[in-house]
Amino acid sequence: MKVLRHAKIKEIIEHCEVETQEDLAEALRKQGIEVTQATVSRDIKELRLSKVPAGDGRYRYAFPMEQNILFSQSRMERMFRDAVISIDFSQNIVVIKTLPGTANAVASTIDSARWPEIIGTVAGDDNILIVVKPIEAVEFVIEKLKAIF
Repeated sequence: MKVLRHAKIKEIIEHCEVETQEDLAEALRKQGIEVTQATVSRDIKELRLSKVPAGDGRYRYAFPMEQNILFSQSRMERMFRDAVISIDFSQNIVVIKTLPGTANAVASTIDSARWPEIIGTVAGDDNILIVVKPIEAVEFVIEKLKAIF
């Protein structure tokens, strides 16, 4: 549950200006995830979220700067559109087939996204193995990858 909650928090932070822990808790509740303020506080620490200026003297939660620099949703979408051939899985292993010579670049964009349910990637020339934990999150990861593909 924690992994899926962290994934939802990432989505919320990327798409909404969240100013307080209570705002984040409410956004999670609207998506069907019941949480307490203490849980949200722990999640914020674990995800290393920080407050950044949002304008007009307000602040919002954001990911650490190094993650924002490395990861670009548009770059990931471009890489998937240009290089990915197929996505499949077995148990907790996802396999992405790419055009020859592009697997490493695609795997790098996946690593940079820092999805909490992905332990890591291994890229060859035209294949990527993605290890997902817990196994219950595989379907969620597949949906996210196919949405980009």
